[in-house]
Amino acid sequence: MDLTLQSLSLLTGGGQVLASYPVSTALNGPGEQDGSGCTPRGSHYIRASIGAGLSPGTVFRARRPTGEIYSPELAREYPDRDWILSRILWLCGREWGKNRGPGVDTFRRFIYIHGTPDREPMGVPLSHGCVRMRNADVIDLFDRVRPGTAVVIR
Repeated sequence: MDLTLQSLSLLTGGGQVLASYPVSTALNGPGEQDGSGCTPRGSHYIRASIGAGLSPGTVFRARRPTGEIYSPELAREYPDRDWILSRILWLCGREWGKNRGPGVDTFRRFIYIHGTPDREPMGVPLSHGCVRMRNADVIDLFDRVRPGTAVVIR
């Protein structure tokens, strides 16, 4: 994943690009500190995949489906929600002291790759630290990866 380009590429083991997706990462830029609202850099892996088989636009809170499907009406009802939709790929850092461990732990910071309302712009850093994707894109990515899949954020 390239923070400068706001792009996520799915690669083969040999480095061939299978798919590329526009993303939106942290408004606060890159960074690893707890409470920073930044997107953590470095070597990670997918620790958990959440939402298999659920409808596109499924709303999650605390990693659990709420029973709601995102709609403009729901957005008007809850204007301040940071929408987590469709699928969640929960990341875990691999680098002790950088993105894993006290004060910098990606997993404990609840950093995900997740869907967001399709009205939200991609290619522009606007998230609270997570990696936001279009719903169709995060579903496509979700179906191609598994827990343990390597994720490098640079």
